[in-house]
Amino acid sequence: MIDSHAAIAHSDGTFSVEPVTVNKPGPGEALVELKASGVCHTDYDSMHTWKRDFILGHEGAGVVLETGDGVTEVEPGDRVILTWAISCGRCLQCNLGNIHICENYSPVTGPHLGGHAHVESTLWNGKPIDRSFNLGTMSNHTVVREEALVKIDVDIPFTSACIIGCGVMTGFGSVANAANVQTGSSVVVLGAGGVGLNVIQSARLAGAAAVIAVDVNRSRLAMANQFGATHCIQADREDKNLLQASEKVKALTAMRGADYAFECTAIPELGDAPLRMVRNAGMAVQVSGIEQTIAFDAELFEWDKIYINPLYGKCRPKVDFPKILKLYENKQYKIDELVTRTYSLNELGQAFEDMLQGRNAKGVISLEAS
Repeated sequence: MIDSHAAIAHSDGTFSVEPVTVNKPGPGEALVELKASGVCHTDYDSMHTWKRDFILGHEGAGVVLETGDGVTEVEPGDRVILTWAISCGRCLQCNLGNIHICENYSPVTGPHLGGHAHVESTLWNGKPIDRSFNLGTMSNHTVVREEALVKIDVDIPFTSACIIGCGVMTGFGSVANAANVQTGSSVVVLGAGGVGLNVIQSARLAGAAAVIAVDVNRSRLAMANQFGATHCIQADREDKNLLQASEKVKALTAMRGADYAFECTAIPELGDAPLRMVRNAGMAVQVSGIEQTIAFDAELFEWDKIYINPLYGKCRPKVDFPKILKLYENKQYKIDELVTRTYSLNELGQAFEDMLQGRNAKGVISLEAS
């Protein structure tokens, strides 16, 4: 039993940092000392919508302290990235290769909360408490299934490694796994925040000839240039549905529209915007996870346009994480540069505020400083 601390979301939409107790891992599980946790819009949204107590965080990296019976893939001392794409290896979706939507272990098949580590792995005020996405990475320690861990085999700071677990993976996988962006193609990216920057650099890596970034924030467009954008369009906040921006995109793509358009804004009103940006038979990709009801003009789907909404970049952790780490090691993929600022766990409120104000590409909680 280990005394620890965690950021606990409450049913009234607030959070507090409080002591918790983490028990030994059970069969098939590992105890991890977390070193860093990413700060994501999903963390903030879940705190306000799930209406119950749980430990925040779903992007994490740390060191394995102890393993339970039957664990073979990691051992104490291993540096690891955590993933919520936890596979049972036997259900229909896992057999189809859709590990990220496993019918038994993926949180997207249930209430987005814990339950796949033994029920009393973490105690708060003497009672069991769930962990966000089965991970709860805004905590000094966690117990997870071994399938939730991928070993780190390159030299990378924990503050950079942790964001591979969701933000980097979502952008990278949306390009490489879901859209399969082709060499020489044209790509437009709506929103140059943390996920959008990963879409931009992944499109560059895929060999796209034109990568067009669209954002209202000039400083984010400057970052987009650093990550591989060939063109930048500063959108007007009054440009409803990005109609004016879409005309500028067409002017850059022989008046056809781009081959691919990625929506990375999480703004429901812009859910149909990528369809306005792509050519006939082009592909629009809704990356940001908009969950609200959106009214679409059906005419936007005409002329063989394709609209997809991939989850988590169709993540295959044991394949994709090592690939991203190797690209990082070879200096082909920027990850350190995504981390604008690090915070202690007690500064989580400031981290959320900076995220909401668009001050960071990515904020990270350093648990070594907490």
